[in-house]
Amino acid sequence: MNYLLRTKRAVTFFTVWILSISLLEAQGINTSAGQINTVTTAVPFLRIISDARAGGMGDVGIATPIYGNGENEGDYRSPDVNGLYTNPAKLAFIDKDFGFAVTFSPWLRTLVNDIYLANLAGYYKVKKMQTVAVSIRYFSLGNITFTDLNGATTGEFRPNEFAIDGHYARRLGDIFSIAASLRVVYSNLAGGQQVDNNLIKPGVAGSGDISWFVRKRFNENNAHKLEHELTVGMNISNIGSKISYTSNITKDYIPTNLGIGVGYTLNIDKHNSIGFYVDMNKLLVPSPVPGNILLDSTGKILPKYDKNTNNVPDWKEKSSIGGMFTSFGDAPGGSAEEFKEVTWGIGAEYLYNKQFGVRFGYFYEHAQKGNRQFLTAGLTVKYSVVGLNFSYLIPTTIQRNPLDNTIRFSLLFDFLNGGKKSTNETGVSLVPDEPKKKKEKKTGAEETKPTETKPAESKPGDDKPIIKEGKLEPVEPK
Repeated sequence: MNYLLRTKRAVTFFTVWILSISLLEAQGINTSAGQINTVTTAVPFLRIISDARAGGMGDVGIATPIYGNGENEGDYRSPDVNGLYTNPAKLAFIDKDFGFAVTFSPWLRTLVNDIYLANLAGYYKVKKMQTVAVSIRYFSLGNITFTDLNGATTGEFRPNEFAIDGHYARRLGDIFSIAASLRVVYSNLAGGQQVDNNLIKPGVAGSGDISWFVRKRFNENNAHKLEHELTVGMNISNIGSKISYTSNITKDYIPTNLGIGVGYTLNIDKHNSIGFYVDMNKLLVPSPVPGNILLDSTGKILPKYDKNTNNVPDWKEKSSIGGMFTSFGDAPGGSAEEFKEVTWGIGAEYLYNKQFGVRFGYFYEHAQKGNRQFLTAGLTVKYSVVGLNFSYLIPTTIQRNPLDNTIRFSLLFDFLNGGKKSTNETGVSLVPDEPKKKKEKKTGAEETKPTETKPAESKPGDDKPIIKEGKLEPVEPK
């Protein structure tokens, strides 16, 4: 029994610790007394922005028109595969045939060295208007040593989580694209331990994304005016099932999120460009009620928050889809508090010769909703088919961040392969880029009408005699 209690404490402490200090998905509940009640969703690693380029601009990336490798005129507007972490619809505008990227983000680097997030993503241009991509996201939570009450080691375990994604992006015109994504999530936090005769099992969930992206260019290829570009995007991510680690009927929400971004890029000339981008994000899960409001003086849940009297708050029993729609107006403080649940990211970027870039950003979360506020900086170097992005996070409040003073990087490879699939109609297509033209049917009269043959026209010299077997034979004139 001592072992079970010790195990329970270790698992509970570890899980709450990791999720509480995570920079993800914190929604605070502000009571009239100013109380902050921070809540987290399960599998918050799904909302970690692993792309080092976005990380260098305050986690901004929904509407950023990422550059290409500089081989084609204007290809700095072409997104790279890491765009799928913020807005998969951008993949439809990729101007290369295929490529892949590797990203690595140390986690809690100032405390431990074995917690990290690693990502591998690849794309393939199936046709001019269509792109498919896959990605694997792996989050290692380090080693846990289980001990009994006497401090003796009883076992070790390495918790981990991962997600496998599939994406399909399609352009619906010159300026608009959409995308659909599917995802399988696996989370193993306790390695089959038992607590109070309840087996802690890995959690499994399924989810998907719906996204769109618009980019409009002005004064394109005009030698007398500055070329500029406006971009807008939206991504509703992690729409799916809830997740559970035990046989308990009450399950936890995954981090369903609404993200909207706007960007403006000024291309000063073919060598220099500068852009400004803004992202806003809101978690689409029910807002919880603080304990001092939820419970009466005896510690029992008030009927107002537990209408079916099963000792489970009603907000926890909502479906994932129901929670999405009610999340816009269920905060105890009303619309003012709902607005505080929105996080903001602002980023700026300068690119030179489509191969070198610097960027800065700022991330803001309200003090009553988690108080994550930090500055970021980033650097880009590209040569031929290879690109390397770096980002660095600088905290601006006493609120600790798992990425404090940590360098993240992304390594990208883009292959043109002649650019046939991205510039014309070659390649295998899942859906035709353009509708097929219908063949005109012939009428019955046209089908039965005999074909007229024109008589052969006579040519000069046709009436000349023919020499056959050494003899002249006369030819009748026509």
